[in-house]
Amino acid sequence: MVADNYKIYNFAQLIIIIMETDKLIIYNTLTRRKELFVPLHAPHVGMYVCGPTVYGDAHLGHARPAITFDILFRYLKHLGYKVRYVRNITDVGHLEHDADDGEDKIAKKARLEQLEPMEVVQYYLIRYHKAMEALNVLPPSIEPHASGHIIEQIKLVEEILKNGYAYVSEGSVYFDVAKYNKDHHYGVLSGRNLDDVLNTTRELDGQEEKHNPADFALWKCAQPEHIMRWPSPWSNGFPGWHCECTAMGRKYLGETFDIHGGGMDLVFPHHECEIAQAVASEGHQMVRYWMHNNMITINGQKMGKSLGNFITLEEFFTGSSKLLSQAYSPMTIRFFILQAHYRSTVDFSNEALQAAEKGLERLMEGFKNLERIAPSATTSGIEPAGLREKCYEAMNDDLNTPIVISHLFDAVRMVNTVTDKKATISAEDLEELKDVFSLFAFDILGLKSETENNEAREEAFGKVVDMLLEQRMKAKANKDWATSDKIRDSLSALGFEVKDTKDGFTWKLNK
Repeated sequence: MVADNYKIYNFAQLIIIIMETDKLIIYNTLTRRKELFVPLHAPHVGMYVCGPTVYGDAHLGHARPAITFDILFRYLKHLGYKVRYVRNITDVGHLEHDADDGEDKIAKKARLEQLEPMEVVQYYLIRYHKAMEALNVLPPSIEPHASGHIIEQIKLVEEILKNGYAYVSEGSVYFDVAKYNKDHHYGVLSGRNLDDVLNTTRELDGQEEKHNPADFALWKCAQPEHIMRWPSPWSNGFPGWHCECTAMGRKYLGETFDIHGGGMDLVFPHHECEIAQAVASEGHQMVRYWMHNNMITINGQKMGKSLGNFITLEEFFTGSSKLLSQAYSPMTIRFFILQAHYRSTVDFSNEALQAAEKGLERLMEGFKNLERIAPSATTSGIEPAGLREKCYEAMNDDLNTPIVISHLFDAVRMVNTVTDKKATISAEDLEELKDVFSLFAFDILGLKSETENNEAREEAFGKVVDMLLEQRMKAKANKDWATSDKIRDSLSALGFEVKDTKDGFTWKLNK
């Protein structure tokens, strides 16, 4: 399958493209191996990703799944698939510490701020969307709210009760894990067995309502002080956290769909419970490929709100956190995350972010230089052939973005070699290099120049610098060394690096 906008040069290249792009391999958490991606209903792809619980500002840990599955979304669309991407908003039912008892995270924030819960949701949802836009994360096809799908969640609970895998206790409904485990295996995703779950289940208030400490809530009877509540056949209450994704995934993607994604911290209990709910209600699993990104860590610990060690995206963009030595742009954050494979851990440090900042500058500068190159009759001194295929190979190997980035830096080195007059490039190879760079850096990796809104100003600015340097060349030709040195020194003081070449000059601005 080939995207419509893909540039075809000849029949042989077409054959290569078809061979390469039909071999997307992704790691399936369920089977614990890499698998060839074969959609259930090609060219259509259904993808569900767990979105945020909107009770506070998005932090770096939220950025990683958003960027990871944005890459997958972009790449699948590039391959020509029609993707329905569903990313939910949790605005009810997510209790503290992911437990079945305690305060709802949003209700707690509302009480502290003396606001309506939906005021809290709306405020932080707007801020989340702004942060995602800054990171150049594409919006999903559908963004359903848990609170808008209570009917669907009640129906799901009714089906599980009817099939005998749940029970009512004091107005709440709990999933019967032990009974389910007799007929199916509880723990297929996480690799846990029921004894392990029993041994690690915390004793919590309200456990006396359960038959088994490992049972989880499908519906909770609301206490008098609980703000968010809805009528149901069992009580005025609210759905369990795990219900929402099963119910909304099924509604928008069908009883079986292709991909379900999220952070690795959701494998257990959230996604394990989702599988159990789907099997208990439908008799079969709902998801074919489970994909999980690894964690962002800080000093070896998962970065998260519950641990209080998080840095919000706004703090990164403004540099206002005491943990930061400077502000970092949205594209620096995106590039930092893409430099690691999505299944590997990324440890935060200012040094790592500063290195990412410099790397991104190098990449963007390389693309700018690419636009300035005048082609020659032939290509010599560099080997641009095969770059496109190498990038595809990396993307098809479970979205290996670090390898794609390394290939793009190879392209930058070629550009610099040509710019330094140590090599030449033909018009055809130059266009291919531009196309590959644009496709993988911008369209697929989602990077962008952070000065792109000032293109006219930058162009005018560049013309002024070129004009000054032309005056310097004339001064040198006239042996007016004083004027020549004055122009050079003045530009140098402003941060410009000027290189004299046999054909004239090159310059760049060192930020």
